[in-house]
Amino acid sequence: MTQWISRRARVLAAGAGAGVLIPVLAAATPAAAATPTVSCTSARAGLADKLKKDITAALATRKGTVAVGLYDRTTNTTCTLRATSAFDSASSVKVTVLATLLWDAKKHNRYLTTRETTLATAMITKSDNDATSTLWRQLGLTKIKGFLAAAGMTQTKPGANNYWGLTQETVTDEQKLLKLVTAKNSVLSDNSRAYILKLMNQVISSQRWGTPYGAPSGATVHVKNGWLQRSTHGWRVHSLGTFNGGGRDYMMSVLTQDNSTMSYGITTIQGVAKAIHKDLA
Repeated sequence: MTQWISRRARVLAAGAGAGVLIPVLAAATPAAAATPTVSCTSARAGLADKLKKDITAALATRKGTVAVGLYDRTTNTTCTLRATSAFDSASSVKVTVLATLLWDAKKHNRYLTTRETTLATAMITKSDNDATSTLWRQLGLTKIKGFLAAAGMTQTKPGANNYWGLTQETVTDEQKLLKLVTAKNSVLSDNSRAYILKLMNQVISSQRWGTPYGAPSGATVHVKNGWLQRSTHGWRVHSLGTFNGGGRDYMMSVLTQDNSTMSYGITTIQGVAKAIHKDLA
């Protein structure tokens, strides 16, 4: 009996000292795997709970991995889901490329050249990849990383070897970018911000899906989307949008992967967007 007690005591003591025996076993069971949940805060009574409930409901039947960022200046409302999860950017990085171009031009106290405005317009309004590659090479990683540092976008890692579409981005950083584009700051000039918003407002109709879905009729919409299929994690489908006018001033980023098709990812994003627009209206 004494031997049994001492052996049991030694096992328990070893487990307690290591502090890993029970947690490791628990973590291995599926039930213990924590599923990320939507988190919202708001200065308007009841709005945070409503958004959390409705965004969660919009995603309840959807497969894939989804990250969401929302910020509404008017009601000081923020919602996040998987805010720091990294995704291949696909074409959503093109807003960052344009912002870098304008930030660098401001540093050198110059306007964009005719060639640069032509490339920038094609890059944003039509999501032209060749134009993006040209500007990405012109800027180079040093300037791109310089802008990211100035913007506080510490979680964004530029794609190597000119693969700009494989830039790693998070909802946290995309929301930082959209905040810079939509309010006065020391990183981007007022003219630069207006230019980015103008081009995002002129995106061709076939690429205006995603976050604009369900937007109030009186809102001015600015959008940039991204889509990319790879052998791992299927389709990445992303949408960045800002909405203002008529007392509105909000922005959202929805990043997705593990989609079976591009269309499936778009439907997921639009379900989230519709819920958000409705709740903020």
